[in-house]
Amino acid sequence: MKRIWTWIITLGMILIAIGVLMPIMGYGMELCRWIYGAGAVLSLIGRIMTPYRGHNMRVKRLHRIEIWSSVFFCAATFFMFYQTAGARDWLAFTLAGGAVLVYTSIMIPRAEKNRSN
Repeated sequence: MKRIWTWIITLGMILIAIGVLMPIMGYGMELCRWIYGAGAVLSLIGRIMTPYRGHNMRVKRLHRIEIWSSVFFCAATFFMFYQTAGARDWLAFTLAGGAVLVYTSIMIPRAEKNRSN
């Protein structure tokens, strides 16, 4: 079952990337916000459904931080639909979520490696 949720997280991240690239490529925001929002919700659900089951508290904390990245993406979706918000509002939350993902993707393997040594 965990494998299915991993695929759902991956699909969500791909949809988020498509949703970010569409305005850059010249497509309108109407379709892009729905694609981005679907990706944000899929990634959040997938991350909630795949909790860390190990005993390493540092890795457990990093997996919880990954959930926050998906929350940032959902907040960005809100600002995409909010009428008075500008592009920098949703882009700021997208960059924050991306920065958290970069951090956790570096630190989780390091923490697991240090635990095994």
